[in-house]
Amino acid sequence: MIPITRLSVGEAEAAAAADAVRSGWLSTGKRVQKFESMVAEYVGAKHAIATSSCTAALHLALIAAGVKPGDEVICPSYSFIATANAILYAGATPVFADIEPITYNISPAHIEKAITPRTTAILPVSQIGLAADIPAILSIARRHGLKVVEDAAPSLGAMIGKERLGSLSDFTCFSFDPRKILTTGEGGMITTNDDEAAARLISMRAHSASVSAIARHTSTGVILESYPELGYNYKLTDMQGGIGIVQMSRIAEIITERRRLADRYNTLLKDEEGIQLPYEPEGYFHVYQSYIIKLLKKTQLEVMASLAKQDIASRRILAIHLEPVYKDTNLENSLVESERASKEAILLPMFVGLTDLEQDEVVRALKIALD
Repeated sequence: MIPITRLSVGEAEAAAAADAVRSGWLSTGKRVQKFESMVAEYVGAKHAIATSSCTAALHLALIAAGVKPGDEVICPSYSFIATANAILYAGATPVFADIEPITYNISPAHIEKAITPRTTAILPVSQIGLAADIPAILSIARRHGLKVVEDAAPSLGAMIGKERLGSLSDFTCFSFDPRKILTTGEGGMITTNDDEAAARLISMRAHSASVSAIARHTSTGVILESYPELGYNYKLTDMQGGIGIVQMSRIAEIITERRRLADRYNTLLKDEEGIQLPYEPEGYFHVYQSYIIKLLKKTQLEVMASLAKQDIASRRILAIHLEPVYKDTNLENSLVESERASKEAILLPMFVGLTDLEQDEVVRALKIALD
């Protein structure tokens, strides 16, 4: 079976985790701090705050953005379900907007239509490795006095012009689960240029303690912490931080290889009339966390079943509003493109370590499925 993803980790990552174990400090510590510094410098943000997952990052970022129970937050339906779940965790209501059919990212025009007096934030998703139209979204947000909390879970390294995601939105959240650009097993990161919000986020991820655990345990004096607000246990471990440091040192080569694989898919599939290939807008830099195609003739189930019979894994992306947990969502706007993409688009195997022979086999199997 050729999987949808395969881990790109080795002895360096194993040694980094082992070093953390031998150090005697396993929770959030110096390795996490170094990992945070590397991510902040890479994306061009003042602050990076590591969390236990991207879902945790989104939850905390929404709170730091001022979202409270009773508010509305605009997000796409075409995304992993965690995007909307984080809004519910903050006590707010997700209001779904449709996507652009060629980029699969949220439509700024549909965001405008979804704004109400209860809207306090916009949560765009920079999907599958491609940045959403963040400049247009920020313009809308500024006109209406809204915050932008960007879900860039799959898009670390993606760029608009010369600026990387993580430096543009009020808050940007990345994921480090096994399918993302980098992995620490599980984990997330919030980047922001807001000093006050960053300090609050660091506290909130550790039960809102006024002093961090490492500061208390390394102090030569007595420190009595306090807990000024409700906090959460959303910390990243130093073992994960050590792995993240190694992964960050490889990010340029990882992205280069993903783009090479995407270019190769494009070349091998350019003459297939039954599919629409991925799109990279002018001035954008796609990191291809996933390689997505839209099926123009065959059904999604037909193609995915055929690939599975040939030992090729594939995946789809949800339309969240169609899932049972959101089935009673009151939709004021049509989500035609989101529903179409959820039924017509599939993801093909894409990972560092995918060999040319394996990629040839994926393409061969896909052509059989499309025939």
